[in-house]
Amino acid sequence: MPGVSKRWTYDDLALLPEDGHRHEIIDGKHYLHESPDTTHQRVSLHFILEIGTYLRDYPVGELYHALLDVVLSQYDVVEPDLMFITNERREIVTVNNIQGAPDLLVEILSQSNESHDEVTKYALYERAGVGEYWIVDPTRKVIRVFRRNGGSYLHAVELSKNDTLTSPLFPTLEIPLRRIFTD
Repeated sequence: MPGVSKRWTYDDLALLPEDGHRHEIIDGKHYLHESPDTTHQRVSLHFILEIGTYLRDYPVGELYHALLDVVLSQYDVVEPDLMFITNERREIVTVNNIQGAPDLLVEILSQSNESHDEVTKYALYERAGVGEYWIVDPTRKVIRVFRRNGGSYLHAVELSKNDTLTSPLFPTLEIPLRRIFTD
């Protein structure tokens, strides 16, 4: 039918050739994202080092990083920057992807994706039952942490470079954000 757009599924996404870009579908709509820049990658690496070191000593779950599909439904497949799944929920981890809502998703903003992460993905993650969502803004050196309270997110806290990040998911872990937002 003319004017009717295709509703994408995970099967459609799996048929795309590797092209170095991030492909996601949300509510059946296909999104194509540019590769992240070096600032984005540096911030991601610092989180991996901080949380990864903690998990080596306190193995409460597993940390994964992009590119890895998180299949929230047949019509909702995302590639967050970082994802954490507790040991109690490890059955959602498969060889090829994550099948369900992780306990934590982290998105690091780039100029090309701010609205997508702050509006579109926020709504999806809240609806899908993601327990905690961190939106990291490397330009402003700010992290906004959202935690579930019943069926929706509460704006738990906004932290800046001089603050320390904690989460109930990682008991005893304190991340001084100056170690994340290095220049």
